[in-house]
Amino acid sequence: MNDRSVPPGPPGPGVLAGLARRLRALPPSVGPVRLVAVDGHAGSGKTTFSERLAAALGGAPVLHLDDLATHEELFEWTGRLEEWVLAPFARGEAARYRAYDWVTRRFGAEHELPAAPVVLVEGVGAGRRAVRPHLACLLWMELTNEGSWERGQLRDGPELTEFWDGWKRAERAHFTTDPSRPYAELLVLQCKEGYKLLPGPRKTD
Repeated sequence: MNDRSVPPGPPGPGVLAGLARRLRALPPSVGPVRLVAVDGHAGSGKTTFSERLAAALGGAPVLHLDDLATHEELFEWTGRLEEWVLAPFARGEAARYRAYDWVTRRFGAEHELPAAPVVLVEGVGAGRRAVRPHLACLLWMELTNEGSWERGQLRDGPELTEFWDGWKRAERAHFTTDPSRPYAELLVLQCKEGYKLLPGPRKTD
């Protein structure tokens, strides 16, 4: 990963604005793009946080890794990310990818992801080993797997219990062999005031 120095900030509504300023000041990590990963356990609040951070960045594009994964390949989406997103960004071009439809179980229409100054990629495994060299910053949602999974299952309802059982096994296996949290620059903790940023382990490969 590149040299990324993003100091922690206080809780409260201004934390996202401060984080946005710091992310914009980082050097580009893939072509002209500062690619920022938001990782964490399923149900930890990655999507909501990413949407709010994107708004603080003035409408930064967000790539949801759920669009690249499939039922059969929950974590085997790295090749699609490299071909559809990272390679075009490296050339300074907009990325184009086909989003997976979890109902019809096939990839649908093509979407464009501009090579903006900051692009967020959110999802379980966003900070994995194969992606880290392309990242400007790695953020980890600081919530335990038990707490995250409980929130996710409450959100999705009992009809997805079987899917969640399979997901838990797959997520445990993924983070056992390819953990993200040890490499995070910042840990994102949700609190009553909004979000609090804590220093991450920042281990290097």
